[in-house]
Amino acid sequence: MAEQPTLWRIRKPQRAIPRGDKPNLRGMSREELGEFLGRELSAPAYRVDQVFGWIHQRRAPDFDAMTNLSKADRAKLRERASLDTLEVDTIQRARDGTRKLRLRTADGEAIESVLIPNDERGLTQCISSQVGCALDCRFCATASLGFRRNLDTWEIVDQVARARTLLAEEAEREGARWTPRITNIVYMGMGEPLHNFNQVRRSLSILTDAGGEAIAGRRITVSTSGLVPAIERFAREGLGEEVGLAISLNATTDAVRDEVMPINRKWKIDELLAAVRRVPTSRRRRVTFEYVLLGGVNDSDADAHRLIELVREFRCHVNVIPFNPHEHAPYRRPSQSRVRAFMAILRRSGVDVWLRTPRGDDIQAACGQLALDDPKTAAPPS
Repeated sequence: MAEQPTLWRIRKPQRAIPRGDKPNLRGMSREELGEFLGRELSAPAYRVDQVFGWIHQRRAPDFDAMTNLSKADRAKLRERASLDTLEVDTIQRARDGTRKLRLRTADGEAIESVLIPNDERGLTQCISSQVGCALDCRFCATASLGFRRNLDTWEIVDQVARARTLLAEEAEREGARWTPRITNIVYMGMGEPLHNFNQVRRSLSILTDAGGEAIAGRRITVSTSGLVPAIERFAREGLGEEVGLAISLNATTDAVRDEVMPINRKWKIDELLAAVRRVPTSRRRRVTFEYVLLGGVNDSDADAHRLIELVREFRCHVNVIPFNPHEHAPYRRPSQSRVRAFMAILRRSGVDVWLRTPRGDDIQAACGQLALDDPKTAAPPS
């Protein structure tokens, strides 16, 4: 009798998103904020621009800071709404300038966010969408945490605000002439973003709002391990025309992907690519395929040739990521010569391919390493 495939299910959260007695205005889109202010304060339409700007551009710590609102309106807002923020727990700095922020939620959960220096001026921030993760990708340290809960919209957005506040404070303390800018956002931290679709979608509307964080949609990328129904929704709702989509592929056969990424037991590679075909692309917007190279697992010449055949039809680029070792996974990073050989095959075929060099791996901040580990006790990079 043929061996039956192992059953696999997406993990359920251990708890729901906590809802306080008062709504947190940091998690409201401009439209939602306008409805709230109109209902609670009978505020005129222009008031939403003022409050939205105080929250996301000036990063007001409390309602008293909103000095162009009347005292009566500020008192009503204190009574009926919240401006809670995440707490910055620890900040770790890597040799290459990468910084990892450990942040605490109001209910005591910990998440991590990473600031990565760009080759040009500015920084890319890698943000989290869940506490832990609902999936079981075997190369990813976050899977070891289980799935605590989804992040609320304000908890996603506030990761950017806390990082920008930190950068401004550092610049002022050091007497710098300018504050480093966060120019790019990637939803590639802890969690599967498309598994928390509603909160992620709302956070995108806030982060891209010209009156808020004002980050261009073309500079934001949402990553997914292959949650096919959510990718189809991403395409159907037009998000592919607003922000980038990155597919964490990491294997060229179903047998290997079943093992490395158990989500493949539910949606095979063919089903995944069929969903990706429905995501609109343009000259300025391409799908990204991410491919973590695991030594002796998916890094052969044959894998490189199969990868070419899988992605050839798409307007895409491929990010090749040598595995970043950690104690939660049984894999190893391929040798530099193997990485070069793999890359050379892709380049000769005309595939638009980039090598993602490890950033922040000495503080467990590199791709796949976020697990709330103490960097002093974590496995060293090889």
